Amino acid sequence: MNAAQPSSTIRLHTGPLAWLVAVLVAMAVLAMPGRALAHAALVATDPADGAVLPQSPGEFSLTFSEPVSPLVLTLVRPDGSQLALTSFRLNDQTVEIDNPETLKSGTHVLSWRVVSVDGHPVAGSALFSIGAPSAAPVAAEAVDRTLRAAIWAARLFLYAGLFLGVGGAFALAWLAEDRRCGQRFVTAALLFGLAGAPVSLGLQGLDGLGAPLARFAAPVVWKTALETSFVWTVLIGVIALGLALLSLAGPSGLRKLSASAALLSVGGALAASGHASAAEPQWLTRPLVFLHGAAIAFWAGSLAPLGLALRQQPAEAKAFLRRFSRAILPVVIALAASGIMLAIIQVQVPAALVHTSYGRLLLLKLALLLFLFTLAAINRWTLTAPAEAGDTEVQRRLARSIRIEVVIVLAIFGVAAGWRFTPPPRALAIAAAQPVSIHIHTLKAMADLSITPGHAGEVAASVVIMTGDFGPLDAKAVTLVLSKPDSGIEPIKRPATKPGDGTWRVDNLVIPIPGRWNARLDILVSDFEMVKIEAPIDIRAE
Repeated sequence: MNAAQPSSTIRLHTGPLAWLVAVLVAMAVLAMPGRALAHAALVATDPADGAVLPQSPGEFSLTFSEPVSPLVLTLVRPDGSQLALTSFRLNDQTVEIDNPETLKSGTHVLSWRVVSVDGHPVAGSALFSIGAPSAAPVAAEAVDRTLRAAIWAARLFLYAGLFLGVGGAFALAWLAEDRRCGQRFVTAALLFGLAGAPVSLGLQGLDGLGAPLARFAAPVVWKTALETSFVWTVLIGVIALGLALLSLAGPSGLRKLSASAALLSVGGALAASGHASAAEPQWLTRPLVFLHGAAIAFWAGSLAPLGLALRQQPAEAKAFLRRFSRAILPVVIALAASGIMLAIIQVQVPAALVHTSYGRLLLLKLALLLFLFTLAAINRWTLTAPAEAGDTEVQRRLARSIRIEVVIVLAIFGVAAGWRFTPPPRALAIAAAQPVSIHIHTLKAMADLSITPGHAGEVAASVVIMTGDFGPLDAKAVTLVLSKPDSGIEPIKRPATKPGDGTWRVDNLVIPIPGRWNARLDILVSDFEMVKIEAPIDIRAE
């Protein structure tokens, strides 16, 4: 979930619209994106990256750590010309792509952009050569920083509407004695959200295609955006914003009903896309994201109207404060419980808190939460009762403390915004566990070699062998030989065993370092014939 952050110079007595603008500007600064990292990871390509083939392949394939949907598939020829690859099939986690032409000699680039289950675009390229390598052609450029800045600005407007606007409208409908206090601020936040929603959807399409801002109005951009899961977040978010606006006018019963539906829609919008809601088991994660988002909107949205009420209308604010203090404890419990469960699902092992960017952001968020909960507890047990009794000095102190709470809450949103560009340890673990596979084909024999997991460390190898014309090959023995001459590693020989399922296996094999290894299979066909076939295989670092 993403959101945004304020400047420490915010004052609750400033104009509501000016305050909201200051919040959005500070949020944009703190949430400015860096290098994007994918949530779905590429685990294998065919042809393998860097492979040299004797002839043009009939098809290509890309295998990912989770199912994806292709957005743009391009083959860049050795002369730099591009061929759009439009014929493909989805086979579980693999994209099988038809090659429409016979490729000439030289180095080609298979460039791809796909969208993962969580709605985030993923891009990359793989090089292979026909006959012999040549100077590598230049693939499509990555998305520019201007586009990324625009994506963040639009998203921040949307989040401002959902958290500050919808949450504030709910507080005004259910908690405030006089809804006019803070209504201008809430209205401004909702309008910001309504402006950011369609723009953020269009920018999602640009991001998916890797297209520049100049193509924002192109039909293909919007078609691409509508095919991602983020469209549901925008659609439900717009419904939430509209209901919240409706709750600002009319009779009390209608206002409360509209505000309640709007708050629930915030949870639904956040649960519709994103890496947390896409995690398994979804029967658990989506309700947790729903609860977490609705609780955040209630708490964060209530703070500004309450602070403004304490500052501007202290007599009217007593009832507001009393209702808020009674309601906030179960909301915070729901917020904390859902957040802890989502963190456990995403992080999986404690070591990931230190060794991954996602985990380090989570530790920073937890530190800010500890500060926030401590301040909230002090406010509740020392300031709330005197403020409810009408002590004006304590009310002013509480208003200042709420101002600090707003800053901390928005800083927490800023940390969480970093997760948009950081894959969770759960996704990294899924990618790391994926095997690497190669197909070795000669006139005398062929083999499918798979190493699981496909990274350095202790692994297991599985081999299926056949004759050169795809017939059965009943070998007497098979030996796997791995070497890496460029790193000074001489051949590592391990005999394979045949468990009876038609494969040969090598267990308890240790591959010490990542990189490109030479894999050779020594196949004893008979007492007098040994067939040796080999090919390079890429071992990941982790």
